[in-house]
Amino acid sequence: MKLYVDTADLGEARRAAELGFVDGITTNPSLVARQRTALEPLVRELAAILDGDVWCQVVSADAPAMVAEARAMHGWAANVVVKLPMSLEGLRAAARLADTGVRTNMTLVYSVPQALLAAKAGVAWISPYVGRMEDTGISGANVIGEMVDALAAQGLPTRVLVASVRGPRHLAQLARRGVGGFTMPLEVLLGLVGHPMTDRGQEQFLADWERAVFDGRSQGATEATTDQTGRVDA
Repeated sequence: MKLYVDTADLGEARRAAELGFVDGITTNPSLVARQRTALEPLVRELAAILDGDVWCQVVSADAPAMVAEARAMHGWAANVVVKLPMSLEGLRAAARLADTGVRTNMTLVYSVPQALLAAKAGVAWISPYVGRMEDTGISGANVIGEMVDALAAQGLPTRVLVASVRGPRHLAQLARRGVGGFTMPLEVLLGLVGHPMTDRGQEQFLADWERAVFDGRSQGATEATTDQTGRVDA
C-alpha cells in the first residue's frame, strides 16, 4: 500500500518526510495556487524533501500542450509523477506519453468506464475522489471497489490512488477492497493514529509501571532501614 500526503506546503512536506513511512506528496493546481509561487521551483523543492514521488498536474486543455507540460515536469526531478485530467484530451495525452518513461496519473476519475479507458491509455495510476463522491450521495467505496475489480478482471496493471480521503472510515473501507494507494491532508493522516482505547490502554500501562517503580523504591528504602534484629525504624 502506498500512502501520500496531499499538500503543496513545504513545511507540511517536511513534517511528512520526518514520519518515515509516507511514500510521497500529491499536489493539484488548487493546492499550488495557495502557495503563490511558481510551479517548477516548488516541485523541485518538494522533490528534494522526499525520496518518494511528487505528483503535479498539467493545466493545459489540449493533448499536445499536456504532453509538452508533462515532458517538462518529468525533467524537473526523477521522482515526479504527472497528473492528467480525465477527458478525451487527457486520454490522448496519456496514450502519447505511454512507454516514454513519463509516469502518469489520471485524476478526477468517477466511474468504472473512465477507469478502464485511463488504464487502456497507459496511465500508471487513476485517482477517484471518495469524499467528493459521497458529497453527491454516491457510495464512493462501492464505486471505487468496482474500479479495482474491473481493472483486476481485465488484467490491467493500472493502480488506484484514492484522493479526498477524509478519515479512518475511508481507509478501512477501501483497503479491504484492494485499493493500492491513498492520499490525504496531513492532519487527516495524523488523525488516523489515535483511538480512545489506545489512549486509555497506554495511560493504564504507564500508571501501572509508575506504581510498580514507586513500590520498588519504597521496598528498597524499607530494607535499607531494617537493622540486624529485623526491626524497622519508624
